[in-house]
Amino acid sequence: MRALLQRRIIPYMIIAVMITVSIFVGTTSRAKGDSVFSLYAGSATENSSETAIVDYASLNLSAGSSDVIEAFYLYSEDDVEEAKAQIEEELQAEREARYTLAMAKTSDYVNVRNNPGTDGEKVGVLYKNCGGTVLERGDGWTKIESGEVVGWVSNDFLYQYEEAESYAEEVCKKYANVDTQALRIRKAPGEDTEILGLLETGTDLEIIPESEPTEGWLKVIYQGKEGYVSADYVTVERYINEGETIEEIEERERLAAMEKSKLVTKYGSVAANVDDTTLLAAIIYCEAGNQGYEGQLAVGAVVCNRVRSGSYPNNIHDVVYQKGQFGPATNGSLSKALSNGVNENCRKAAIDALAGSTNVGNALHFRRAGGREGVVIGDHVFY
Repeated sequence: MRALLQRRIIPYMIIAVMITVSIFVGTTSRAKGDSVFSLYAGSATENSSETAIVDYASLNLSAGSSDVIEAFYLYSEDDVEEAKAQIEEELQAEREARYTLAMAKTSDYVNVRNNPGTDGEKVGVLYKNCGGTVLERGDGWTKIESGEVVGWVSNDFLYQYEEAESYAEEVCKKYANVDTQALRIRKAPGEDTEILGLLETGTDLEIIPESEPTEGWLKVIYQGKEGYVSADYVTVERYINEGETIEEIEERERLAAMEKSKLVTKYGSVAANVDDTTLLAAIIYCEAGNQGYEGQLAVGAVVCNRVRSGSYPNNIHDVVYQKGQFGPATNGSLSKALSNGVNENCRKAAIDALAGSTNVGNALHFRRAGGREGVVIGDHVFY
């Protein structure tokens, strides 16, 4: 305890004493003229230099005064500056110990390197909204750990200290982990509102931020719907997205390429005459005329997959005009497209699809993207 007092209190005492000395010197100067007085062993001596004394003697603080303060310390300006530096150093150490989160400051991703500096080998990346734990702070670079990624990131691309915490609160999702058995989830906040279900211990629920939350209640997502749980029976945890190592990126890309190769497997061609080709091109135009070639080929592939499947008619005409399947076939859009002449890009997509090309595997359906899993191409999801 004594060491702590010496380390944290004495520096402040030094600064306070310096202020006292300044006041005293000013008073003495007014009493003796413009000269500056230094104090040695309790005596006042005229001196034109700055005050720089350390003394234990009893000191008379004003001319003609009998007041005496014993065991009084006087410190030089260097002592005061050293004390201030010590305080700042300790405060910074406490700040670094308190704030160990760093968040990526980027609109895309930032590189993580094995050494501080742009010549360091790239070992991974932090994406937007990713964060990690600070392991070491260097000159312009910070060593972080994020998932399996461990390395150095330029400070120019990191939020740190209070700024990192503030940013994380803004962008990171929070989850409510149920601490009790059979926790009720309700339609609205309050113990007298409708119960939507019961939650088991350990259930995680994503918290939905509210501009005006109800005290004691958390808004969460439950089975795709919104609900409320009592904050007294859950633990709130913040989820920080993690970066990827180079090895993880390569493996992810390899698996994605494998999945894509399955989607573009060449199937057998579908028998079609000129009219079938024109009809397929016209329905492609109606469904995906505003999409790129990939989106147009995908629609053509779905039609051809139905012809092959055995669960639908076995020819292009009957598949396209099957009741309740393609809206343009019954609302007049298809007839209009046929009368106006077929778009050449859509014709190419139709010819390729009939030849067996596909970029959606054996998908038999498509709809506007959103709300369903599948292969998303342009504005549609294929499944």
